[in-house]
Amino acid sequence: MVHIDKDECEAWIERDFVSLIAQGVRFGGACSALFTLTDLEQYGYGQNPPDPKWPNGAKIAVNFVMNHEEGGESSVELGDDVAEAFFHDFGPPGMIKPVPGERDPSTESQFDYGTRVAVWRLMRMFDKHHIPITFFAVAKSFERNLDVPAYVEANGHETCSHGYRFAGPPELTSDQWRSYGDISPEEEEEHVRKAVASFKQTSPTGRVPNGWYASTQHKQDRAITERFYGRPNARSAHIVAKVYAELGHELLYWADSYADDLPYWKPMPGNPDKGLLIMPYSFDNNDTKMWFGQYASDDAFTQHAIDTFTTIREEGLEGRPSYITVAFHSRWMGRPGRFQALKRIVEHMLQFDDVWFATREQIAKHFAEVHPYEPEKFKKAKKIAGGVNGVTVNGSGITNGANGVKH
Repeated sequence: MVHIDKDECEAWIERDFVSLIAQGVRFGGACSALFTLTDLEQYGYGQNPPDPKWPNGAKIAVNFVMNHEEGGESSVELGDDVAEAFFHDFGPPGMIKPVPGERDPSTESQFDYGTRVAVWRLMRMFDKHHIPITFFAVAKSFERNLDVPAYVEANGHETCSHGYRFAGPPELTSDQWRSYGDISPEEEEEHVRKAVASFKQTSPTGRVPNGWYASTQHKQDRAITERFYGRPNARSAHIVAKVYAELGHELLYWADSYADDLPYWKPMPGNPDKGLLIMPYSFDNNDTKMWFGQYASDDAFTQHAIDTFTTIREEGLEGRPSYITVAFHSRWMGRPGRFQALKRIVEHMLQFDDVWFATREQIAKHFAEVHPYEPEKFKKAKKIAGGVNGVTVNGSGITNGANGVKH
C-alpha cells in the first residue's frame, strides 16, 4: 500500500491521481486520511451491528433530503461560459448541448421553478406532518433566495453543505467543466472556504452547516469526465476538515458514503484522536434515477422507497434498527405530478408509530451520544493491502491485493 506523507501529497496529486483512485488504489497519510482502508472499515459492523437505540423505541429512523441547487447552476448570467444542461425536464443525459456564451431561458426557468414553487409545495407537506428534513444546500442557491435559509432555520429543518456551486458532469455541459477530481488542493480549499463564508452570511443566526456532502465546481481550463457530480476526490474530506478546524467550526458528519445502513466512525482527517461520523447517503432512494431512466415511472420510485422502508423496519423489529434516506431535488420532485410519488411515500410511513423522522444532524448527534468515537479501535486496526478485490501500489507496479496479479 502506498502511504503518502504530507510533503508527498502535492507531487502525487500532479500524477494521474483520478485514474488510480478509479482502479481502487488506496491512498493513506495526510492526503486522504478519511479513505485509508483498514480491516475495521472493510468489514464494518459485521453480523452484529450496534443498536442505535433510536428515541422512543423507534425501529427505524427516516431522513428526507432535499437537494436544493437552484440558483447555483451554470449560468451565462452569472458569468459562466455555458448554461446548465444537467438534470432537468428536457430529457435524459446528453439530450441537449448548451451554446457557449448564450443564455438558455428554458433551462433557467426550470431551475427557477425549484425556488419559486417547488420548494414551498414540498415543505408544506413536511411541515403539515411535522417531519424535519435535511437540505443538501448549494451555498449560491441560498444567496439568491434568502427566504429559504431563513425558513429552514425557523422551522426546525437542517442545512448540510452541498458546496458553493452546482455543475453537471462536463460531458453533459461543455468542455469548460471539471470536478474535484481535477483541481488543485489550494483551489478546492478556496471553494470550501467560500461555501462556509456564504452559509454563515445567509443564515439568520450566522450558523455554519456541521455536515458536508461534496459537490463539483467550475473551472475554465480543460475537460475531465472520469468523475461525476456529487463525487469527491480522495482528499476532499481532509480539506473540509482542515478548513473547519482552522475556522473553529464543528464538522460533525460526512455524507459522501453509501457503505452502510447505520452511521459509522472514521478518524477525523488531520486529528485521529477526534472522530468524524460518516452518514451514508442513498443513490437508490433518489429521484435522479427517474431522470436517468433507471425508474420507468414515478410509481417505481415510490415502490422502491416503500420496499426499502419495509425491509429496514422489519429488521428493526427483529432487533437491528437502522435508518434510510429518501432523497429528491426541488425542481424535479416538486413538480405537481412527481410530488404525488413522494406524498405516497410519506403517507405510507406515517401509518406506523415506531418511526423516527429526523434530520441527518439529529441522527448523527443521537448516534454519537449512544456510541461515542473510540480512537483506540482505529489505532489497533490493521491496514488492508487492497482488501478483497482491491488494488494496491507496490514498488514494482500495481498489484491485485487478492490474487497477486500484477498489471
